[in-house]
Amino acid sequence: MSPLNDRADRAGHATIARSDTGGAAEAVHDLDRLILLGIAADLHRRTRLRDGAAHEPGAVADDLGAARRHRWIAGHWLDALRAAGLASRDADGHYQDLHGPRRAELAAARTRMEAARVALGYPAELAQLMLRSLRLLPALLRDEIGVQALLYPDGEPATAEAVYRDNLINRYLNAAAAEVLRDQAERATRPLRILELGAGIGATTADLLPVLAARPVEFYLFTDLSPFFLDTARRRFDFGFLRYALLDIARDLPHQPKELDLVVAATMAHNAPHVGRLLDQVAALLAPGGRVLLIETVREHPQSLTSMPFALSTEDGPPRRLDGRAGTTRTYLSREEWLCALEAAGLRVEADLPRHGDPLAALSQRLFVATR
Repeated sequence: MSPLNDRADRAGHATIARSDTGGAAEAVHDLDRLILLGIAADLHRRTRLRDGAAHEPGAVADDLGAARRHRWIAGHWLDALRAAGLASRDADGHYQDLHGPRRAELAAARTRMEAARVALGYPAELAQLMLRSLRLLPALLRDEIGVQALLYPDGEPATAEAVYRDNLINRYLNAAAAEVLRDQAERATRPLRILELGAGIGATTADLLPVLAARPVEFYLFTDLSPFFLDTARRRFDFGFLRYALLDIARDLPHQPKELDLVVAATMAHNAPHVGRLLDQVAALLAPGGRVLLIETVREHPQSLTSMPFALSTEDGPPRRLDGRAGTTRTYLSREEWLCALEAAGLRVEADLPRHGDPLAALSQRLFVATR
């Protein structure tokens, strides 16, 4: 790939050097399995699918009492259950043969989940999130409780930190990202200009800012759609070069009066209605030699099925996609789609991590770095 790819990979692995990643694939499978079995048990208990006959997703959504904007989730779940061999679908798109897990099977899955979250370096908050989301499925579907209440119980970020920061894959990716920024700073001939899109709780920001502490920085613009995250970041971070702004990437990016050296988008660029259009806009903001740094999930794992779809629902149902995901309920682009989209935007890919064969690749979260 490139010297930067090697340098970032070494930095990422140095951060988790004392951890055994060999069992990552099995651990991911166990986390996925718990959620799949939990959803199957809920549908078997509360819908007509327990009769063994074929039913359309809309009828299942009726049985669940799903709010209008969440009705699409029933079909999304059923497709995931079918892919896992826990249900079948006929030629008319009706589902049947739903597996009804027994208590012993669910108990065993919970036990394996606990071992899996430890193996992947997740704190106890992740297990609490997964189990709580399964218990609250009826209320989530009826829109009586929002997914933000799961990720930020009592307004505290500990659960979100468990998901987005305090685990092996995010420690690896954030350390690799910090190394990319370090390389960019070493090459700079003027104070750096950086834009972070959808920075959220600052899970990646927290590892990037220390790299800049003793370096000339013109500005680091921390943006998000929510004032909550901007206010949280103002209290959390104390760097004089930090600026803050509300920004919705579904609309046009702000026109920057000066060319940017780095645009950071950690676990959020997939939210753009059209990823290619977003990358075109980002490329237009970069100075020659400027970089875009993406951290992205490249496959929807079942373990997110009881949280992410609820966060994505719009007033009219599933999120509106205008790129290759149009007409589907896909959330994420594949690795290959991201590489093609970056190149189509006129950006040269310099880093694509974890490497092929790295056990961490089983988590389907990746770092992409591309240069104008």
